[in-house]
Formats: sequence, C-alpha cells, structure tokens
Amino acid sequence: MNQRDPAKMFPHDYLMRYTIVPLVPRFITPNMVTLLRFFCIPFVLYFLAIENYDVGVPFFLIVALTDALDGSLARIRKQITEWGTFYDPLADKILISSVVLLVVVKHVNLVFGLIIIFLELLIIVGGYFRKLNGKITSANIFGKTKMFLQVVGVVFLLIAIWAGYDLFIPVSIGTLSLAIVFAVISLFTYGL
Repeated sequence: MNQRDPAKMFPHDYLMRYTIVPLVPRFITPNMVTLLRFFCIPFVLYFLAIENYDVGVPFFLIVALTDALDGSLARIRKQITEWGTFYDPLADKILISSVVLLVVVKHVNLVFGLIIIFLELLIIVGGYFRKLNGKITSANIFGKTKMFLQVVGVVFLLIAIWAGYDLFIPVSIGTLSLAIVFAVISLFTYGL
C-alpha cells in the first residue's frame, strides 16, 4: 500500500492559498479549525432537527467547508500534526454521518443512509487500528473525493427539503451513490 505524503498539496490547496488562507490570522492553527468543527456539529444538528433550514443549511455548508480549510492551512503553513491527521477526518465523519442519520435516512431511504454510515464507521475503525499500530494514514484523493461528494449530495438534499426543489432529490441520491463508490475504493486504498 502506498503511503501518501501528508504534506503533498491537493488541487484545492492552490486555490485556498490565494483566496481563503491569507484571510485566516496566523495565530489560528489547523487544529483550532478542527476543534471548531467538533464544537459546531451539535448546533448544525439542532437547527436541522428543528427544521430551521434558513440557519441549518448554510451552517452545515460553512462547517463542512472548514474541512478544506484546516487541511489547506496545515499543508500551506506546514503545520501538519499527528493529532490533526487523525481527528480532522474523524470530525468530518461525525458531521456527515450524523447529518445523514438525521436527513438522508428520513427523506431518502433507511438502508441507503445506513450504508453510508456503515462505510464511514469502517473507515473510522480502520484508522483507529492503524493508529494503535503507530500508523497515521492521511487522506488520499479517493477519501477527499468521497467527502466532497457527500457534502454536495447532502447539500442538494437539504436544498430540496428547504426550498422544495424536488428535482434535487435524485441528484442528491446520484451524488451520494457515487460517494459510496469512492468510500469503498478508499477503504481498499487505506488497506482495509
């Protein structure tokens, strides 16, 4: 299995380097952004659970985008830590899995939502066992693509629910289905 260099830049890092990252004060570390995501997850879930989509949908999108921010900050500013390499993806999986449980299971299909959550749990458990064996595996392009597709799929579903655009529901299901394919591929590339 090829081990990805955690300092190697992803394509979105080049865009972030010249747009968002310069706006982030130097004292804010990538790990602080990850902690912020952990802190915000219950609030995202609260607003979605009470069906306050005017707040919940934009808040979910902002919190999900902190995933790209903390990783780009770490790579661009050379602040990669073992803690961040493990907990950043954990925060993502908790965010996505909980929103899938709250929204996808209710509005799409129980089995479909459980498949997404099961694959996320497999990735978490695999990462935990790799960590116990002294191996921290950083995200690869398949994992990044999976997360991007999950966020896009959930956003399409939330917009469909929020604004009543039923056309977005099949787009959401198709996007989340593609995310499932990338989740399976990433499981194999991480050596599970």
